[in-house]
Amino acid sequence: MAVLLREAIGERLRRARTDQNRTLREVSRAARVSLGYLSEVERGRKEASSELLASICDALELPLPNLLGNVAADLAVTTGAPVPVQAPAAKVSAYASTGSDAGILLSPALTHRLSVAVTDQNKAIAAA
Repeated sequence: MAVLLREAIGERLRRARTDQNRTLREVSRAARVSLGYLSEVERGRKEASSELLASICDALELPLPNLLGNVAADLAVTTGAPVPVQAPAAKVSAYASTGSDAGILLSPALTHRLSVAVTDQNKAIAAA
């Protein structure tokens, strides 16, 4: 049986809340969502919008990217897929001189595309 995304998200939200020894009531008030709806989200019975997830994560002081990364890892383990690896921030891998005051910074991206930032006197323009 396939694991539903809403169930995996709900499980991680509940774990974060219980690890903090907080009640549904406390988190629902902080997130400005009804207690019943938060309970349904935690049990994987309701889909949470991106805005609602952000609000719940704020109430839990849990960065949304951390929640989503943990959920992705949980789903990967459950389905036997490769576990995603959190990449470090992009680093400049090369600097190409253009023969003028401007330069081009090259940086690899996780999308296997080349990210390019064109710099001119401390101003950067990014492109992917």
